Amino acid sequence: MDAYVATFHTHLAALRSCRALQKAGISQARLAPVPRRLSSSCGTCTMYPSEDPMLVCMDTDLEAIYRRDGDGFQLIHGEAD
Repeated sequence: MDAYVATFHTHLAALRSCRALQKAGISQARLAPVPRRLSSSCGTCTMYPSEDPMLVCMDTDLEAIYRRDGDGFQLIHGEAD
C-alpha cells in the first residue's frame, strides 16, 4: 500500500478531503503540517495510505498529490510550487 500526501490551497479543503477519505474507509487519513520538501498555500496537508490516490475524495481546492517514495516524494497529480 502506498502513502500519499495531498496539499491544498486552503485549510478547509484539507479538512474536507480528510473527512471524505475517512468516510470512504481510509480511517488512517489525517491532517498534518506540509512536509518541508513540499510547499502549500495553507501549510496543512492530508496524509493517507491507499492503493490509489483517491482523487474522487479530494476537494476542488486540491493543489497536488504526492506519493511517498523512500525518503522523498513523487508528484503524481497537480503542479509543484
